[in-house]
Amino acid sequence: MHSFTKNDFQAGTAATGQDDISSNELHILRDLLQLLPAGVTVQDEQGQFILVNEAAASQLQLAAGASEPSPVDDRHAANLELLRSGRPVVLEEVLACGASKYVFLTAHRPVQIAGRNLLISTSTDISEQKAFEDQLFRSAYYDELTGLPTRRVIEHRVNGLIRDSAQSHFALAFLDVDNFKHINDYYGHAIGDALLVELSKRLGHALRETDILSRISGDEFLLLLNPISGNEEVAEFIHVMQERLKAPFFIEDSEIFASTSIGVSLHPMHGRSYEALRQNADIAMYRVKNNGKGATAFFDNSMEREALARMKIEQSLRLAILEKRFCCAFQPKVDIRTQEIKGIEALVRLRDDEGVIQAPGTFINLAVELGLIDELTFLVLAEIVKSIDLINDTFGPTATISINVAAKQASNVEFMRRFASAIEETGFPKRFMIEVTEDAFVTRSHFQDQILPILRGIGVGISIDDFGIGYSSLSALADITADEIKIDRSFITDIHKRPRSQGILRAIESLSEALGMTVIAEGIESYEELTYLQAATKIRYAQGFYFAKPIFLEDLKPATPVASETRASMAARPAQEGRQSYSRASGFRR
Repeated sequence: MHSFTKNDFQAGTAATGQDDISSNELHILRDLLQLLPAGVTVQDEQGQFILVNEAAASQLQLAAGASEPSPVDDRHAANLELLRSGRPVVLEEVLACGASKYVFLTAHRPVQIAGRNLLISTSTDISEQKAFEDQLFRSAYYDELTGLPTRRVIEHRVNGLIRDSAQSHFALAFLDVDNFKHINDYYGHAIGDALLVELSKRLGHALRETDILSRISGDEFLLLLNPISGNEEVAEFIHVMQERLKAPFFIEDSEIFASTSIGVSLHPMHGRSYEALRQNADIAMYRVKNNGKGATAFFDNSMEREALARMKIEQSLRLAILEKRFCCAFQPKVDIRTQEIKGIEALVRLRDDEGVIQAPGTFINLAVELGLIDELTFLVLAEIVKSIDLINDTFGPTATISINVAAKQASNVEFMRRFASAIEETGFPKRFMIEVTEDAFVTRSHFQDQILPILRGIGVGISIDDFGIGYSSLSALADITADEIKIDRSFITDIHKRPRSQGILRAIESLSEALGMTVIAEGIESYEELTYLQAATKIRYAQGFYFAKPIFLEDLKPATPVASETRASMAARPAQEGRQSYSRASGFRR
C-alpha cells in the first residue's frame, strides 16, 4: 500500500483544477485541513485519493501495518458502491496493530462538486472512548474478581429462555460457599478472594456453551444448566461438581478445604419467572445449610412453607425490636465449694404477641443473619442498667454481670468500640464480663489485637464461652488472654460416667490454671455431676439448672436474695437426688 504523507495532500489539492481560487486562499484551506484532528479524505469515482490530510495519512499508515484485515485497508469496492447508491454511511472501523487496538468512527458522504462524483470521508479516533465503554460494560456485566458474568447476565438469559419457550426445560442452581466467613477471618481476605477465583474455575469446569455460571455476591453463585432432560442429569452433573471440590486448594502455602451448599429449581416445574426460580433455589440451598452443608437439595413445596414460616418469624423479630418486647433473665454462676454467687449471666428472651416467653434458639441466629443483633445487644445492656438496684439486691453488689456477644460482633471494631463506650458510661464497667466464643480469638479477626485492649482499658473481663465445641485447641489456648473459660455442657453431661471427658476436663483445667484463667463448668443438672466436680477437680465455679433456672427480675422478691435461696436449696437437697434433664433446644442460654 502507498505510504501517505503531507505531500499527498498537496498533490491532491493541486489536482482539483480550481484555478479561480487564489494561491493564498488555497494555502489557508490546506493549513486548516492539516490542523483538523479528524482524518479527512476525498476519493474520485475510481476510488483514487485526491485529498488526504495528515491525520488521515496516519490512520491509513496504521491500516497498512495492521495485523488483521480491516475495512480501512481496502475501500475501493465499498466506496464505488457508496458513490453509486448516493447514500451516506457512518460506521466503526477497528484496527489491530500488535497488542494495540484502534477504533475509528468514520463517516462517508457521496457529493457532486464541479460535475464530479466524489466521496468525502472523515475518521475520528474513538479508541479511548471505546475502551472506557468496554470497561463500563465489563463492570456492569462481568465480576471483576472472577471474570464470571454478573447477576443481570444470567437473569437476562433466563428471562430470554422463558420468553422464547415457556415450556423449555432448564435448571437454576444457587450455590453458597460453606463457612466462607471463617475462611476469610482465619486466612485473610486476600486468600479468601484467591479461593473464590479457584472455586469459580472448578465450578465452571465442563460447562457447555449454553450453560452459565454467575457470581451474584460475595460467596454466592448461580448456575444455569440449559437444556436438561430431567432431574437425574442435573443431579449427576452437580454430584461430579461437588466431588471435584473435595480436593484441597493450595493458595500461598495454605491448604484449604472448601465445599458448597447447593439448591436447585427446575423450569417450569418450580417457577415460571427468573425471580421465582431464584428464590426457590435459594430456599432449597438453605435447607441444605440447616441440615449440615456440603450437599445438594432440589426444591419442593414443603420448603416454601418453611420459608414462609421463617419470614413470619423475621417480621415478628423486627417488630419486637421496634417495640422493645425483649426482656432479660439472669442465671447465677455459683461457687460449688461455698455456694456463693460469683456472678450472673444476662440471657435475652423474647415475649411474643401473646406474652409467651420465647427461648433464644428461635431468634438469635436470625437476628445475627438479619443484622439486628447489635441493637438487641444494646437493649440487653439498657435492661441491666435499668435494673441494677434489683440485681444488686438479688445477687449481691459484687457479682459480675456477663453479656454474650456474637462472633460476628466480636470481630466488628466499630460495634465493639460503641459497645465498650456504652458499658463505660454505665458507671460500673468493672462489673461486666463479655462472653465470646473461642473462634473470636483463634481466627484472624480484630478481637485480640484491637478490641481486647479497649475492653481491658475500661476494666471489662473476658470470658470464652462454649469452650471445646468450636475451633479450639489446647495450643491455641496458650495465646488467648481471657479471664474465664466456660467449658461447654457437652463435656459436663454425665461427666462421672465418661472417662474420656474426664481426661479432657483435667487437661483444660491444668492449662487454664497455669494461664491464670478461672474455669466455669456449664450445664450442671444433676447431683452426680456436681459431686464429681467437687471431688475429682479443682474447679470452683459452675452454672446450670441444678442451681437455678434463669430468673426474671420481675418475678423476684427483693427481700429474699437468690444467694441465700441457693445455699438453702443445696443444703436441703438429699445426696441421692437427681434433677430432670432438659433439652438443649429449649435451653436457658443464648
